[in-house]
Amino acid sequence: MSNSYHRLLLAAPRSGSGKTMITCGLLTALVTRKITCRSFKCGPDFIDPMFHKHVLGIDGGNLDTYFLGKERVKDQFMELAGEAEVSIIEGVMGYYDGVGGNTTEASSYDVAGAVDAPVILILDCKGASLSLAAVVKGFLEFKEHSRIAGVILNRTSEVMAKRLEPEMEALGVRVYGYLPECEEGRLDSRHLGLVLPGELEGLKEQLSRLAQTMEKTIDIDGLLALAKQSTPLERVNANQSQFQHMTAENGEEQVFIGIAKDEAFCFYYQENLKLLEKMGARLVPFSPLHDKKLPKGVSGLIFGGGYPELYGRELSENTSMLLDIQNAHQNSVPILAECGGFMYLHEELETDGHMIYPMAGVIKGKTFPTNRLSRFGYIEAFSKEDNFLLKKGESIKGHEFHYWDSENNGDCLAAVKPGRQKSWECVHGENNLFAGFPHFYYPSNPLLPERFTEACKRCQMEKRRKQRDE
Repeated sequence: MSNSYHRLLLAAPRSGSGKTMITCGLLTALVTRKITCRSFKCGPDFIDPMFHKHVLGIDGGNLDTYFLGKERVKDQFMELAGEAEVSIIEGVMGYYDGVGGNTTEASSYDVAGAVDAPVILILDCKGASLSLAAVVKGFLEFKEHSRIAGVILNRTSEVMAKRLEPEMEALGVRVYGYLPECEEGRLDSRHLGLVLPGELEGLKEQLSRLAQTMEKTIDIDGLLALAKQSTPLERVNANQSQFQHMTAENGEEQVFIGIAKDEAFCFYYQENLKLLEKMGARLVPFSPLHDKKLPKGVSGLIFGGGYPELYGRELSENTSMLLDIQNAHQNSVPILAECGGFMYLHEELETDGHMIYPMAGVIKGKTFPTNRLSRFGYIEAFSKEDNFLLKKGESIKGHEFHYWDSENNGDCLAAVKPGRQKSWECVHGENNLFAGFPHFYYPSNPLLPERFTEACKRCQMEKRRKQRDE
């Protein structure tokens, strides 16, 4: 199968350069023009895709060459991009920043190579002028075939942008415009990154104003023309989804799995959820914050990451929900939990203000703030013994990103940093529970979600058998 898959990757020399806001402003401008588009984020990021979804109304995708490798990332991009007129890919950190801090593996540069995307470098011009030309020259020459085709000058004036334009174009890159320093181009941040879209009052209006500004100062027509110059992509297995061999058979009954989704639990890889659905899961959202009970008829539970530490009192006071979760665990309902969801399942959670609140009590001990990133970065986790989701020696890739720690992290898996000897024990994998701090990327080992779904189906069948016997 052949398709043009028009695409652009927006990168920057470092974090904090304005990638997310300019990406969202561009997406808003395209939506206003009634251009169908898809969005993607490089690397293991949950929050930026939420901003993309806030604009487009549909889920974006993560593109990560550490998790999948270049060929599978390309296939995934093509599968999700579909018939969109243009796809916008937001980079991660600095353009060449990859695994370990000293390689380009899993960097935006690596992803650009995997999907052969033309790259726009966003430059934060605050406090600099001609020196930015030296930055661009360095980025163009640092690696062969950088794919950098142009730049956008952020936080600068029209006068300075015009002065810098000939200096940039002398290097062989086009200046696609500038964005002045403006209120609509700013977002608040928190310890895990930007605040969530739902917490920002008037975000749509803010992005609409930003898009209007960008229409005046940035050559959006030129960016679209560049995207249309993308080399057509070819999928090796043209008629087969990369997960087709593991999807539920036609006519097979779905299994109902409750998934925690609210202000406290909101970090999910969309690829994980889509893979579970392809395997026969029907995901039923519920709120540990606002609902009093678990959804009726669910035969599995998933608790994603998020910010339970910000809602400790509210979560603790919802005692009927906590009791329902305890009963589900005692009745052998399969449970998956990661990071914030893992914290919620403990006996106690200590907040940043050192208030201690009772939680679900499924896992012994307390979680507590450390005021620093703990075990940050990519991991591959190897199962030390057989458990209900992984056999001994099997592994799955993921990442850790948390400022809280636990008195009881579990010892079912051994997490190993890529390219390093550093490792540590993690995850509770006993009986029907699989819970720990790591955020696992299920497509890196589809056996894990397949076995979880099958365990939920067995639980559903057992419930029905008991109902018939009563």
